Amino acid sequence: MTDTAEGFIGLVGAEAPKASDGRASLTLEADERHLNPAGTVHGGLLATLVDTTMGAAIRSAVGEEVPATSQLSITYLRPGKPGPLVVSAAVRKRGDSLTVCEADVEQDGRSLVHALATFALLEP
Repeated sequence: MTDTAEGFIGLVGAEAPKASDGRASLTLEADERHLNPAGTVHGGLLATLVDTTMGAAIRSAVGEEVPATSQLSITYLRPGKPGPLVVSAAVRKRGDSLTVCEADVEQDGRSLVHALATFALLEP
């Protein structure tokens, strides 16, 4: 068993994302705690995972500035089930004060989620 991250992402049982050079990844073993009443992975969990992973990707590219999500669009492609969820994110465009990032969640080699977000960069 691995140590979970601190803060909000730790509450869902995830490790901190691994990030460098504008890219990040995170893996979470989804279990019964992560399911909605229909028995599939809760959409709010998936949104949390992509938002957190995209934030880590941006932090790895911008240095001291702090990314704050200003817009997040999520397309749920298929339902998830208990088992490993693999999240990957990459910075796509950087402006003077906004950065655009994309992320995907896969399970068993199949896409569950595609996300696109805009982040404002705040001074620390």
